[in-house]
Amino acid sequence: MDQVNILIIEDDAKIASLLKTHIQKYGYTAFTVEDFAKVMDDFRDVRPHLVLIDVNLPMFDGFYWCRQIRTLSTCPILFISARESEMDQVMALENGADDYITKPFHYEVVVAKIRSHLRRAYGSYSAKSEERTVEASGLVLYPERFMLTYEGQSVELTQKESVLVEALMKKSDRVVSRGRLLDLMWEDRHFIDDNTLNVYITRIRKKLKELGFDDPVETVRGAGYMLRLEGKG
Repeated sequence: MDQVNILIIEDDAKIASLLKTHIQKYGYTAFTVEDFAKVMDDFRDVRPHLVLIDVNLPMFDGFYWCRQIRTLSTCPILFISARESEMDQVMALENGADDYITKPFHYEVVVAKIRSHLRRAYGSYSAKSEERTVEASGLVLYPERFMLTYEGQSVELTQKESVLVEALMKKSDRVVSRGRLLDLMWEDRHFIDDNTLNVYITRIRKKLKELGFDDPVETVRGAGYMLRLEGKG
């Protein structure tokens, strides 16, 4: 991968600037959030491979934004905060973070942790490293980025939408049962309303339509769903 993007969500402008400068010395591309009402807009624009985030932020705290990011991405999230209590660290981890660094910190430690989490999440960034993809008739899913592309166009998916699309694409032109889809999307489907899957199917149909497909998800009554991509690719 040629470029590694890191998003810094820190409202102390001096700390954010120093972090950005130090991180970029090591060859990473760093971005800082300026408008804290548009954190997720920046996240979608940057598509970071890793996020550094403070706990105390304007409007909503870092725990809130961590949860929002987790609806779109599994990228490493590292908290950097002056709050040292065990409860803050527990809350960060329970809200989806991967690590917690307390202020004041050494920038070398931050970079070392960044490297460690990037290796763990993506392996080597050498040219030989390949991202996992699923392809069917020219439709390409990037499960690690929750992105679906076709002929130069792309749409973003949530984590569960990505799981659903992958299951349908892997058995393109074959029926995937409702039970199988429910098992893949939810560990304990006994607490999932039967209409919930219908909602996700509707979302997927809408996103495929944005890519130019004319309702390729066919409902097979009493059986499940089938992805038909004939005429495309």
